[in-house]
Amino acid sequence: MLRLDGKVVLITGLGQTQAESDVLGIGAAIAVVFARQGAKVFGGNRSLTSGMVTKKMIESEGGICDVMETNVTSSDSVKLLVDACMKKHGRIDILVNNVGRSEPGCPATMSEEVWDSQVELNLKSVYLLCHHVLPIMEAQGSGAVVSIASIAGLRYIGKPQVGYSATKAAIIQFMKATAVIYAERGVRLNTVVPGLMDTPYTKAMVERYAKDGGSEEFMRMRNRQVPMAKMGDAWDVANAAVFLCSDEAKYITGQKIVVDGGITSSTGRPPK
Repeated sequence: MLRLDGKVVLITGLGQTQAESDVLGIGAAIAVVFARQGAKVFGGNRSLTSGMVTKKMIESEGGICDVMETNVTSSDSVKLLVDACMKKHGRIDILVNNVGRSEPGCPATMSEEVWDSQVELNLKSVYLLCHHVLPIMEAQGSGAVVSIASIAGLRYIGKPQVGYSATKAAIIQFMKATAVIYAERGVRLNTVVPGLMDTPYTKAMVERYAKDGGSEEFMRMRNRQVPMAKMGDAWDVANAAVFLCSDEAKYITGQKIVVDGGITSSTGRPPK
């Protein structure tokens, strides 16, 4: 089950900054799991260096992976990525939109420049990849698209990040509406909505959000927020993405899978 043999997956944001880390980023984990299921991975990443780390991980296991330096906020750069993938493989069966960044601030404190950058990176990137890839999938008569959102797009999760929350909510509706438009064209679109995850990006967020008590207390606080009493990891997100792109999910479109340990189903886990 969940095999993707021969499928070509185009994924953004698959870079891994630490080659020896046991904790993978979401994009890297998705790329690795897709390759393990038989897919040919073609990735676009802001940093070619970190993208190559993931490429080497996949190739060390016998998988296939190509990586290009890509600016997902630039239509020209995205088109170059898509064209290169088509030149190499002749088709794109799966698209995974996995780029995002959270910046702190509410409307009164967030600068216009930061707001615009949040919209460009988190939301416009999804539009641009779909803009260039959906016509290819429609011509093929088949395709699956998964975008990675966040529970911050469903509820307030304890920190002011209005740009991130708004754009992640928009991704969910963008995917749902587009799924209906493309339902008769053989293309399925769904969203994975991660909760609080322990990833390298989480460690970077400590610098922006941690207050008194430092990083250890920040991580404990995140664990305490989850009914299952612990954060998830990138593999949890990757496994959900693989399912949505597999033949076993062939009748699922316009939906979201929330991978959050129960946090959005709760009013909050009481501290012990």
